[in-house]
Amino acid sequence: MIQRYKRPDKKDALSIIQSSKEEMEFTLSLEITEKSASTIVKNVYECFRKLGDALLVMKGIDSQDHITSIKELLKLNINTKRPLGNIENLRILRHNINYYGYRPGIEETNDVVDLAKTCFNPLFKEVENKISEK
Repeated sequence: MIQRYKRPDKKDALSIIQSSKEEMEFTLSLEITEKSASTIVKNVYECFRKLGDALLVMKGIDSQDHITSIKELLKLNINTKRPLGNIENLRILRHNINYYGYRPGIEETNDVVDLAKTCFNPLFKEVENKISEK
């Protein structure tokens, strides 16, 4: 894990989470088809990753990998209808899509969308609160 330390930046962190929220809203508006499945899965993952990135930015950490961002999210102690550990599974799924040409099916994509619908907003609110309190 390569990390570079820099000055914590509240404004940048808030911008990152706002971007994440807007992209998630757009992504969830897309119709799930065989052609859109990969894009939806990758976009949902990126939105979660951005939330983790925002937490790191607030700590003054510029991480060079996705694992650190996701681990930062998984440290949060919040209740969601689905386990936050599923976001790690989503990271692996996205990796397989990007680097091995994996094509997720409709059912798998529906599961990712359900994960987004049940976990994203509680995580967003918690990240926003953590950033705002600093």
